[in-house]
Amino acid sequence: MSMATRTQRPSPAPHVADSHDLIRVHGARENNLKNVSIEIPKRRLTVFTGVSGSGKSSLVFDTIAAESQRMINETYSAFVQGFMPTLARPDVDVLDGLTTAIIVNQERMGSDPRSTVGTATDANAMLRILFSRLGQPHIGSPQAFSFNVASISGAGAVTIERGGQTMKERRSFSILGGMCPRCEGRGSVTDIDLTQLYDASKSLNEGALMIPGYKPGGWNYRLYSESGFVDPDKPIGRYTKKELNDFLHHEPTRMKIAGINMTYEGLIPRVQKSMLSKDKEAMQPHIRTFVERAVTFTTCPDCGGTRLNETARSSKIAGISIADACAMQISDLAEWVRGLDEPSVAPLVASLRDTLDSFVGIGLGYLSLDRPSGTLSGGEAQRTKMIRHLGSSLTDVTYVFDEPTIGLHPHDIQRMNNLLRQLRDKGNTVLVVEHKPEAIAIADHVVDLGPRAGTEGGEVVFEGTVEGLRKSDTLTGRHLDDRVSLKPSVRKAAGALRVRGADAHNLRDVDVDIPLGVLVVVTGVAGSGKSSLIHGSVSGRDGVVAVDQTPIRGSRRSNPATYTGLLEPIRKAFAKANGVKPALFSANSEGACPNCNGAGVIYTDLAMMAGVAVTCEECEGKRFQAEVLKYQLGGRDISEVLAMPVSEAEEFFAVGEARIPAAHAIISRLADVGLGYLTLGQPLTTLSGGERQRLKLATHMGEKGGVYVLDEPTTGLHLADVEHLLGLLDRLVDAGKSVIVIEHHQAVMAHADWIIDLGPGAGHDGGRIVFEGTPADLVAARSTLTGEHLAAYVGG
Repeated sequence: MSMATRTQRPSPAPHVADSHDLIRVHGARENNLKNVSIEIPKRRLTVFTGVSGSGKSSLVFDTIAAESQRMINETYSAFVQGFMPTLARPDVDVLDGLTTAIIVNQERMGSDPRSTVGTATDANAMLRILFSRLGQPHIGSPQAFSFNVASISGAGAVTIERGGQTMKERRSFSILGGMCPRCEGRGSVTDIDLTQLYDASKSLNEGALMIPGYKPGGWNYRLYSESGFVDPDKPIGRYTKKELNDFLHHEPTRMKIAGINMTYEGLIPRVQKSMLSKDKEAMQPHIRTFVERAVTFTTCPDCGGTRLNETARSSKIAGISIADACAMQISDLAEWVRGLDEPSVAPLVASLRDTLDSFVGIGLGYLSLDRPSGTLSGGEAQRTKMIRHLGSSLTDVTYVFDEPTIGLHPHDIQRMNNLLRQLRDKGNTVLVVEHKPEAIAIADHVVDLGPRAGTEGGEVVFEGTVEGLRKSDTLTGRHLDDRVSLKPSVRKAAGALRVRGADAHNLRDVDVDIPLGVLVVVTGVAGSGKSSLIHGSVSGRDGVVAVDQTPIRGSRRSNPATYTGLLEPIRKAFAKANGVKPALFSANSEGACPNCNGAGVIYTDLAMMAGVAVTCEECEGKRFQAEVLKYQLGGRDISEVLAMPVSEAEEFFAVGEARIPAAHAIISRLADVGLGYLTLGQPLTTLSGGERQRLKLATHMGEKGGVYVLDEPTTGLHLADVEHLLGLLDRLVDAGKSVIVIEHHQAVMAHADWIIDLGPGAGHDGGRIVFEGTPADLVAARSTLTGEHLAAYVGG
């Protein structure tokens, strides 16, 4: 009786705490979003799709993730917030149901020469502790194995106040670090070619210096010619040993030159500080060319590139030093660590083993811990960042991914899908911005933004299941099952580019003839050696224009017009038409609004609180002085021209008074790569990763060269845009160019004239050519992983 009563008793009402199962966004207007309102299920895998520039990143990263991080920052004290980056509240009416957001994006992991895969993932820190405990001979604490800590010692008197009395005591200290003193932990040393700095046959007064910015008569030049250390009329080649040392290596010394206090120092340290210490990507083109010509990087002869001093390398565990361990392929290192059986460090070994196994599980087992983090591709960097989250015990966290399949072969995408599912199944909310059909297919929920890009996007055009998306009439839905078929006939090569004995990284003395005058696709699993082959043996040759994956840099003052060089011919045309100086038509020069200095907005810094940006009242956000806006070209002022979309500007600069062939050529290239919706003056900081990549491609297309090397140009491209990219590649080849594409996308492979497939695996399991031939031959043979996936793609 009582049993029956218990069975029939109605189940208790759900707890109110269990009702918060949605992330609600209402009225999102960040960037190009048009009052977007959606509800995203928690503890599910939601994929955001849509063309590049449709507003995916604005919704996911700039609204949901940004507000989550801002609210977490606000839980800290004002003192702590003062040390944290300030985040503005996104332009949104309501954000409800947020959880802690962990962002795993595509941004490179920094190009600091001392940053490696090991230091970026804490694997190095664990190895250093391991060697400090088990290494024989024992040499010291973990910092004795760190290439970022220099050995230093000293002694002297210190003054101490004690009990109202002042007394002196002698103190000494000693720090044992692992840094190689020769290369200072960088693994390579720079050698400067003196013949590129000066012409030894000339004197200073005859213009001997050949460094950019060191023109005769300029202050940089007068510093040496009027210093008194050397005879300015004597050829440098005839300097005495002391004169040459004073000229090249003198310590910094204050002196007066022409009545002005200046610091004199040797030419070499001065050039190193002013040019060589800067990031090459941020340099002006003429300075970068000089640096590439004048500086050579060679492996440090003292440490052999290991970055560690002899003492650190002398301590070993089972015959392996920490330098040997870091140089191992991670999959091999994981096996070595698994063989260590020492109870005293068992928890440390277990933690290190889990970290290394995560590398293997995520498809990065082919890397080594000493690999510089700046050399990782965008996809590799993103997966490396994932490592610390895979073993996390946190649940009910929102993980936000930006195209996690970038840089992955179809074979590796399945593995990535499994990892995303694992994160979800632990009770987390997973938000993924993605274009690949294989990744969209695993979604529990899909949000499609569009209908197009830029001002024509910013709306939710579909919400629901993958099956519902497939049946919808959206751009993504229509293209989800698109397949590029194999070409009935391929182009014939007009020659070959010979590569012999390529052995960079994991390549095994590769010999290959790359056909010219055709579309060549170089493919293979991630880590098989594609980039090593092409960038190591092809990119540096004369006549080769390489577009790699390094992100373009730009502040909010940079825009497509300034980045591509388009503004230069436009400014000159405005100046010529109105009889004034070109500098007036630059918002960074004389024409800038004096109130906002050409920024268009007034920024107010509020310390630890988010700064406030208010549209400048003086110029109304146009960035130019009112006098400048009176000057017109073709009936438009300079601010109206910069507000034009590329598609409109292409017509504007083609005919009539505003016809500028140089500007029209650049704008046509922007339209060619599918950026017709961007405005000429849109800040680079508002562009998505895919848009930046295509902007870079458009810029390089203007360079003179017979061979184009493109590194994964489909990055950030929607399925519908891949078709446009194939048309662009065809136009380049038909114009007589040779195009070499490093690519995983099956549509590009199927469209190729020739395929070079590397493998068969990654790391030391790769580095060989496993197939050369046409796509049809690859599909027919199915002898490689690529062949199997391409055959499945084309239905072969």
